[in-house]
Amino acid sequence: MLNTHFSTQIIEAIAKALGDTDDGLTNPEIDTVAMACKLPPEGPATKWKRVNNLLVKDQNRRGNNRGIIAFIQAALTPALYVKKPERFETLRENVNRALSFEGLHVTAGGKVERGKASETISDALARAAELRGALVDRGVHPDVLDFCREELLADNYFHAVLEATKSLAQKLRDKSGLTEDGAELVDRALSGKTPMLCINNLATPNERMEQTGFASLCKGVFGMFRNPTAHAPRKIWKMEKVDAEDLMSTLSLIHRRLDKAKFG
Repeated sequence: MLNTHFSTQIIEAIAKALGDTDDGLTNPEIDTVAMACKLPPEGPATKWKRVNNLLVKDQNRRGNNRGIIAFIQAALTPALYVKKPERFETLRENVNRALSFEGLHVTAGGKVERGKASETISDALARAAELRGALVDRGVHPDVLDFCREELLADNYFHAVLEATKSLAQKLRDKSGLTEDGAELVDRALSGKTPMLCINNLATPNERMEQTGFASLCKGVFGMFRNPTAHAPRKIWKMEKVDAEDLMSTLSLIHRRLDKAKFG
């Protein structure tokens, strides 16, 4: 499917994946990528429409999709996302959902390659329903169930768990008023002699040990899925449903303890 034509529907889906999301390209980033691909400037419009217009005009001029592939690869150069690797993963997954119907995908290295074409989203829908059903049976926290959506399971279960991990960071920020992320957020919110958020009364050595262990558990979750090296395992880890269930259950436990946490 390389060096052929993309349909207008696929081009629009790619444009929306790159521009019509919270993690999508900004207008200056669109201009930078267009310049790198030697595309003429595109006038004012919503972000995804600017990307769409650039890609449609380039395909019409070339007579093939090579320029679109080049634009995607320039926009998803991994080095651009060293400080925000989760943004790269989100953009890559969004683009991959559009490309999957053409038998293509963006690798973890930012290259567009051939893959297995998707004909329908029924597999993702079935995966989402199956995972949600299993987690409901486990009594998993509602804040975790929200991430059992088909758009997060178009590839496998990894992205659903990654997004659920983000919900943990947001809950810590909401309850503490802090703005940090990852291990730094955990240290400020849950660690130290007088933590901001306490999961117990901290009245005995055992309770203090429990608090310390809980903080370590949260940091472990972030270290596994949110730090810059989290995406190296992504290339080789085809997460199975049972892994997702266990990891979601762990996140559920953390959410429930945080729901009951009180200010120190």
